[in-house]
Amino acid sequence: MKDVILKAEGVSKQYRLGLIGTGTLSHDLNRWWHRLRGKEDPYLKIGESNDRSTKGNSQYVWALRDINFEVKRGEVLGIIGKNGAGKSTLLKILSRVTLPTTGAIKTKGRIASLLEVGTGFHPEMTGRENIFLNGAILGMTKKEIASKLDEIIEFSGCERYINTPVKRYSSGMRVRLAFAVAAHLEPDILVVDEVLAVGDAEFQKKAIGKMQDISQGQGRTVLFVSHNMAAVEDLCNRAILLEHGEVIFEGGVKDVISKYLYDLNANQSSFDFSDSKKKNSKAFIESFDLLDHSFKDFSKIKSGDQFIFRIGVKINSNLLNPIISLRISDIQNINVVTWRSNNLKENPLTLRTPGLYYVDIVSDNVYLLNSIYSISMSLLDGKELLDYYDKFCQFQVHASSPDDRYLNITKENSMNSIVFYPANWKVHER
Repeated sequence: MKDVILKAEGVSKQYRLGLIGTGTLSHDLNRWWHRLRGKEDPYLKIGESNDRSTKGNSQYVWALRDINFEVKRGEVLGIIGKNGAGKSTLLKILSRVTLPTTGAIKTKGRIASLLEVGTGFHPEMTGRENIFLNGAILGMTKKEIASKLDEIIEFSGCERYINTPVKRYSSGMRVRLAFAVAAHLEPDILVVDEVLAVGDAEFQKKAIGKMQDISQGQGRTVLFVSHNMAAVEDLCNRAILLEHGEVIFEGGVKDVISKYLYDLNANQSSFDFSDSKKKNSKAFIESFDLLDHSFKDFSKIKSGDQFIFRIGVKINSNLLNPIISLRISDIQNINVVTWRSNNLKENPLTLRTPGLYYVDIVSDNVYLLNSIYSISMSLLDGKELLDYYDKFCQFQVHASSPDDRYLNITKENSMNSIVFYPANWKVHER
């Protein structure tokens, strides 16, 4: 318990839709009367989970429901989930922007939060003046800000425009400056919510390096929310998965990311795209199926299996040079395997005239390491892109057997690779 720096105990947050505050005077009087008699708030017994995709029957919604977790000093905790899962609400409670309806947050030390781009920045003030303003909002003294001013400016990369009003900054420049101030606050707990999505690749790498230095080098704690799974995997050593305001999974970052990505369309290996297409399209992809050797659907693939993809295509007018491309990428969006019909000596696609076609792509055995992968595909006529689906299907690869340890990525058996191919090894005397 000595190393625990933050603890959430039964944290819940309830909102009443369409109103500011708790609602009507009658509801407030009802709450006061129950509290006076030592009874529970009557409105805590009602309310629905925060599922934005369905129509509710109650005015009350639980943005968070009974959240329990703890974070140790120096740990980097990733918080992931779909939009509306409750991630930002949880961070606002942790940052004391809002209070929980029930439960408590216990912390040790100073918390710095970076929840929105340029929060607290005044558009008419210069970047330099906003550093002092934002630093003061975050709890830094003027002397402390002045001593780190040069470091903050250098880290932000906005030195040339530091005396220019912030209203003339791009969104990327504002987030650079805001993150630079928060990162140099030296908080015991740094709360970061999706701000890195605005910065460019160079700044994201720099910011992740800074947060790693904060956690590993300085022994400080970071809570990181992002939809960029590669950034979460690089930065965090543990994660929690939120769904409809509840923690549904907690554990190692790779395990949590795998469950999150696999649950996006778990057990789905057949897709129908016909409803989303216009009737007057030149040609389009109508369906996709992931098949096994017997041409039956399956959702779990073992490393070394043969891949069989069936793509349904509808052609409405003559094509000159039809090309189908299919790509498998990992969770960091790195292309692992690509099949293109025009990479062969002769393009096997003969679907040039109007009609309905199935295109089967049968691959050799591919030894993908144990992880989550996604599929993207496109249909072209020469250089003209006719149809495209990006990362529409996720699937998980499992080891062929428990003995195939080389196919499992673990801390004890870390391999800087994506695909495994066996090879013959020979030793010769010189």
